[in-house]
Amino acid sequence: MEYDVKVKNRMKRIEGQVKGIINMMDEGKECKELVGQMSAVRTALDRAIAVIVSSNLEECVRRQIENGEDTEAFIQEAVNLLVKSR
Repeated sequence: MEYDVKVKNRMKRIEGQVKGIINMMDEGKECKELVGQMSAVRTALDRAIAVIVSSNLEECVRRQIENGEDTEAFIQEAVNLLVKSR
């Protein structure tokens, strides 16, 4: 699968957030501040997962429909990926 530039940029922002958290640790910031930033990273990752799974699902379902094949397995796999990611 080819990944969109927007998704890659989203991951780069997350990477920057993680580096920021490490810097906060090096600076001895309070737990409350770290947890807030870590929660933001988790939320950003959850959203990135959703974008990637939905894009892949759309692509696979289109291909299956064009080939006259059943889409149920791909849909179930996408749902399982989303459930597993939580």
